[in-house]
Amino acid sequence: MISDFKRFLIGRPMKSNELAEEKLNKVKALAVLSSDALSSVAYGTEQILHVLIVLGAVALWYSIPISLTVVGLLTILILSYRQTIFAYPTGGGAYIVAKNNLGTTTGLVAGGSLLVDYILTVAVSTSASTDAITSAFPILHDYRVLIALFMILIVTILNLRGITESATILMYPVYLFVFAMLVLIIGGGYQWLTGHVQAQTPEYGIAVPGITLFLLLRAFSSGCSALTGVEAVSNAIPNFKDPAPRNAAMTLVMMGLILGVMFMGISLLAYAYGIAPATEETVVSQIASAVFGRGFLYYAIQAVTALILFLAANTAFAAFPLLAFMLAKDRFMPNMFMVRGDRLGFSNGIIVLAVLSAILVIAFKGETENLIPLYALGVFIPFTLSQAGMMKRWITQKPAGWLVPFLINTVGMLTTLTICLIFLVTKFSQVWTIFLFLPIVIFIFKKIHEHYRDLADELRIDIATEKPEPKGSVIVIPVAGISQVVKSTISYAQSLTDDIVAVYVGFSDEDMKKMEEKWEKWNPGVRLIVLRSHYRSIIRPLFKFIDTVEWKKAETDHVTVLIPQFITKKWWHNLLHNQTSLLMRAYLFARQDVKIATVPYRLKK
Repeated sequence: MISDFKRFLIGRPMKSNELAEEKLNKVKALAVLSSDALSSVAYGTEQILHVLIVLGAVALWYSIPISLTVVGLLTILILSYRQTIFAYPTGGGAYIVAKNNLGTTTGLVAGGSLLVDYILTVAVSTSASTDAITSAFPILHDYRVLIALFMILIVTILNLRGITESATILMYPVYLFVFAMLVLIIGGGYQWLTGHVQAQTPEYGIAVPGITLFLLLRAFSSGCSALTGVEAVSNAIPNFKDPAPRNAAMTLVMMGLILGVMFMGISLLAYAYGIAPATEETVVSQIASAVFGRGFLYYAIQAVTALILFLAANTAFAAFPLLAFMLAKDRFMPNMFMVRGDRLGFSNGIIVLAVLSAILVIAFKGETENLIPLYALGVFIPFTLSQAGMMKRWITQKPAGWLVPFLINTVGMLTTLTICLIFLVTKFSQVWTIFLFLPIVIFIFKKIHEHYRDLADELRIDIATEKPEPKGSVIVIPVAGISQVVKSTISYAQSLTDDIVAVYVGFSDEDMKKMEEKWEKWNPGVRLIVLRSHYRSIIRPLFKFIDTVEWKKAETDHVTVLIPQFITKKWWHNLLHNQTSLLMRAYLFARQDVKIATVPYRLKK
């Protein structure tokens, strides 16, 4: 039943040689890997306005030069990451660039920041999508956590079905969102230019009392949240069809153009219509309402906005498993992240990402707007390290024509570093936790790496000199009575060795005497040792006996505990029986010189 349900949810298992068919073309890749960046149009402008509104509506005109600066930064990042794609065509983005050029610890800072950022991406995106829904339907506001969790579940299932299938499904709403935003921008722009806008627009260029450089920098850093997700394409180059680097670079440029146009368009409309941020309604919702009224087009725009914010999480689901795979390959994360699932995706990475992001949504009760500054800083740290790594690469290798790309990366590094500092100064109360979780994440990475290194050292052998040492074998069989299960286990043990001993633990003299008499009458050809338990524990007397056997036999024989166990036909039958065999195995696993084996006896009824 469970297997059938799994097949229904994620589809049939795929053969390993079908992996080539799971590669993405540019159209699908743009939808899968750009949904996070494109979705930031829905809240990037709003983040700027939230800062400026403290000085009143008259200060909102500053959003235009700030938005232009954000678009300029976007251009620098697109040019920089385009170079990274061709320099490191195997993917990995900031982690690989920083590790190869600036050292392992720096690479782990970049990789750890991105992993945490992808978790925040899912939490923030689904919560922002919920905001868009509750703006249109305020009655649903109390169910925001459940709605966000349901969204995480849906996008998780889509990604478990495989990257190609999820891309085929998701590209339609992504392009529908782009179309809807262009319709909104063109419609709103037309009304503005023809003088049909009734709102009071703040006068452009007016000096606002109380405006400070600090406030402008804070608004700019807030607007930079629109640039999250730009790095996803460089992380996921292996997901592209050949020629992968060229296709990835073209996808990155297309994403930058679409994002720049939509972000600037929404900022201009917010200024033109005099939109101020509100608690119960998003800026995009207010613009759509002002341009089209609360009719069909308004609800269509709200629907696709909610959908794209929901699908923004998909960028994280595409990039997190690949980055986790690369960290695991370098032995900084558990091996399970290198395993491909039934549909050839890194299923463990997908599931872990879903669980951690769901925990965040629950912890913050669906109100994750306070995580946006941390979310943005978590991206700009890898941005900075990636550009610095590329600078080091150009200086070290000095290929032909290296000076121009070096200057581009230098400008990119200085810009993103400045933004990191702005975040730290202007939003320290919201981002200080980065100084807590980044050292913890790096410490965990290094402890995992240390474990794998020590494990390899301990398990490594010299094949020229170290050979298996032949030994005898003694088998200990714990028995609770005489049954078909015990008979089957003894029969199997006799096929392996003649040195077999059965052990029975009794709680009273009467039990012990009865067992001895039955055993003697049955006479299976195996001697029985009867132990007395004064505290009604089977485990303790049995282990004391095993200690004795181990001490006497360890030098010359392998000591094996052969555990009889019957397997019930129905799962709920297990609840009706003591799981003594499971307890035995749990205790014996820690023993160095004792081998454990189970002989199953499958019940028919």
